Amino acid sequence: MRKRSIFALGAGVAAVGGATFAYASLVERNMFTLRRFDVPVLEPDAEPLRILHLSDLHMMPDQRRKQAWVAALGGTDPDLVIVTGDNMADPASVPGVLRALDPLLSVPGAFVFGSNDYRGPRWKNPLEYLMPEREYRQGGDLPTEDLRAALVDAGWADLNNARTTLKAGGRSIELAGVDDPHVDRDDYPAVSGPISPGADIHLGVTHTPASRVLDAMAADGFELLLAGHTHGGQVCVPFHGALTTNCDLPTSMAKGLHRWPGSDAWLHVSAGLGTHPTAPIRFACRPEASILTLIPR
Repeated sequence: MRKRSIFALGAGVAAVGGATFAYASLVERNMFTLRRFDVPVLEPDAEPLRILHLSDLHMMPDQRRKQAWVAALGGTDPDLVIVTGDNMADPASVPGVLRALDPLLSVPGAFVFGSNDYRGPRWKNPLEYLMPEREYRQGGDLPTEDLRAALVDAGWADLNNARTTLKAGGRSIELAGVDDPHVDRDDYPAVSGPISPGADIHLGVTHTPASRVLDAMAADGFELLLAGHTHGGQVCVPFHGALTTNCDLPTSMAKGLHRWPGSDAWLHVSAGLGTHPTAPIRFACRPEASILTLIPR
């Protein structure tokens, strides 16, 4: 009787585990969701401005459902598009990324890259993400310059260790960005300095929300900081949240809109739209894009 009870318990646990994995890999990771946030950073009486924030597509060539969903976001009528990196997951990803972004390329935009825009994925034990001192390993080269050229040729600003001002929604927007801090490609000192009083809005952009970068951007006066990288934790505990952010960002800030501690800046972290190809699951953390509506303070 006891053996039968143990066997039944084990079978029940295995069934629940199998069903959970099936849901996480086949259902939730394809439940693309559009989040909306109001961000009070504009001067009084200013008209709202809408930013579409995309991140972590991790696009595979055959992911037509994801490509179609992103392309349909052109219907949200954003004033500005910001992409915070990790667009690719395969050497043949560029056409799929451009199919997804094509309806948005007529809108003013800017981008930074993440590590997976330079080097492809390789298999790793997902539990390694819980080890802060793990060795970071990457796969083969990706067609970084092909993607960069396509986005720049479309008129988007390359913010990888760069600073610029552009017009969007009838406003002058100053942007400063860094290449991915996760693989030490960032060089914020090269673009640092107080915000321009001549611009209406000031945005800081990074793939990885590393505190050394966010602290510096906030100290320079950038009112809104945009990042991705965390996948929102990707596999979360219901009613608790993320177990890891894969960087030094607190897990309580793994996704969504937050005040950056010790400053007046807001931070928006996108949970992103994709997954690492060797861990194609999401649980209690739907893939997402966000509309950030900037409103008066």
